[in-house]
Amino acid sequence: IADTHMNETNRDGIAHGSSTEKRPAEARRIQANSGSQLRKPLCSLLPASMPSPSLRLAVVGAGAAGLAAARELRREGHAPVVFERAAAVGGTWLYASPAPAAAADPLGAAATHSSLYASLRTNLPREVMGFLDFPFTAARGSVVDARRFPGHQEVLRYLEDFTQRFDLYGLVRFQTEVVGVRREAGGRWAVTSRKLGEKGEQDEELYDAVVVCNGHYSEPRVASIPGDLYFPTLTGADAWPGKQMHSHNYRVPEPFLDQVVIVIGASASAVDISRDIASVAKEVHIADRSAPTSTCEQQPEYDNMWLHSMIDHAQGDGTVVFQDGSSIKADVIMHCTGYLYDFPFLGDDSTITVDDNCVDPLYKHVFPIEVAPDLSFIGVPWKVIPFPLFELQSKWVAGILSGRIKLPSKDEMMEDVKAIYSRLETRGWPKRYTHNFSGGYQFEYDDWLAEQCGHPPIEEWRKLMYAANAKNKAARPERYRDEWDDDGLVALANEDFKKYF
Repeated sequence: IADTHMNETNRDGIAHGSSTEKRPAEARRIQANSGSQLRKPLCSLLPASMPSPSLRLAVVGAGAAGLAAARELRREGHAPVVFERAAAVGGTWLYASPAPAAAADPLGAAATHSSLYASLRTNLPREVMGFLDFPFTAARGSVVDARRFPGHQEVLRYLEDFTQRFDLYGLVRFQTEVVGVRREAGGRWAVTSRKLGEKGEQDEELYDAVVVCNGHYSEPRVASIPGDLYFPTLTGADAWPGKQMHSHNYRVPEPFLDQVVIVIGASASAVDISRDIASVAKEVHIADRSAPTSTCEQQPEYDNMWLHSMIDHAQGDGTVVFQDGSSIKADVIMHCTGYLYDFPFLGDDSTITVDDNCVDPLYKHVFPIEVAPDLSFIGVPWKVIPFPLFELQSKWVAGILSGRIKLPSKDEMMEDVKAIYSRLETRGWPKRYTHNFSGGYQFEYDDWLAEQCGHPPIEEWRKLMYAANAKNKAARPERYRDEWDDDGLVALANEDFKKYF
C-alpha cells in the first residue's frame, strides 16, 4: 500500500484509535436488572471551510460494515467506539463450529455467531468484492488462498488486514454486547452494553449518535412458522418425525451420510449446501417455491439430486409431499430460507419497525427519518456487492454527522421513501423487496452516494465484471468459480489497483 503510515490522523493531526482511550465521564456501572429518485440532488455538500464537529459515536458490530463505518467516521474527525460481541473482527466472515446448543435448537439463532459453512467460497470475484481503496488482491502479503473466488478464510484475512492497515483494533471493544439503545431527552443516545462472561453488571454510556452495523445473517427465517410471509406453512411439519434445521447451523456434510435430505430454497446458500450434502447423502431433494407446480427434475451432473416445486405438506410417517404430487420419505428438512432483520437492542424511540422484512422508514436505506442523522444503519440492502456499498454509505453518514453534507427535510425524505413503496406496488412486488438491489439499481445507488460525498463513481470495470460474473454463473453453475471469460476486465482491475500499491 502506497501510504505506509499505520495510524490515521484527523485534520488536526491528532491520532485516533489508541487502545488507551479513556472511558467518558458519562459512563457509569449499572446492575443488569435495572430498569425518490436517486438522481435528484436531495443532499448537498456544504462549503469545505465550515468547521466539522468531532462527535462521540457508537458503532454496533465489527464486521465489514462496522469496520468501514469506523474508518470513515474517524477519517471525518469523529471518535467512534465499536462494540463487538465476538472475540475478533469479521462478523459474518468469522467461522465458528456449532455450539452444543445447536443440537437442541437446530432452527434457532443462538447456537452460532455467523452462518458460514466450511466449504463456502465467495460467489463474487475478489477484484469486485474489495473496498474501493483497499483492493482484495492476491498481491497482499498475508494471502494464503490466491484463488479468484477464495474460501471464507481468505475473506476474513482480508478484513483483518483492513483492520490492521487502518489501525482500527484500538477502536473495538471485543466480547461486548449491546443490549440496549435509548434516546435521552437531550437528543443523545444511552448505549447499554455488557462484557460477555461478566454476570450481573452492565455499562451505560452516552453517545452523540449510533451507527448500527449488526448485519442481517443471524436471525433464521424458517418455512414452518405459522403465518410466515415468505414460504407457505408446512402443514404437518410439527408432527413430522424427522430432523429440521436451518442453514445457519449447517457446517459440514458428514452428518448427512446416506440420508435423504430435503433442502428448502434456491438461493446461493441452498445451491451450495445441496451440492455439498449430495457428496455424501443418499438423495437430495430441492424444494423451490419459484419452480412451476409440476416440477420434478433430476439435476444435471447428479444422480442423487432432484428439483421440485414447494412442499405441500408433511406426514407423521416421515413422508413429505411436494406440490407436483410426488412424495419422498426423508430424514432431514434443511431450511435454506434466508434471514430476518433483527435489532433487539433498539426500542420504540428508534422510530423504525420491521414489517414483512422491510426496515421502515429508512431514507436511502440508511436513516430513520424522525431521528436522522443521529441513528443510522449500514448494510441493510441485499443483492449487492457489499463492501463498496458499506464504504460509500459510511462516507455519507460520516459527512452528514459532521455537517459537511446536508440532509433534505423530513417531508422530502418521507416522499422519497413513499416513492420506493409506490414503485414496488406498481410492479406487484411485496414490501419485503424494499431493500433488494438486484439488477442495475445498486450501481445507480452507489454512484448517487459517491456524488453526495464528492467521491468518484464505482469503476466501470467493476460494474462490467459484476455483470460478466452473473452471466458466467448462469452458464456454468457448477464451474463458474474456476472458469471465466473476463480476463480483459481482470487486467483493467489490476492496472487500476496499481495506484494503491
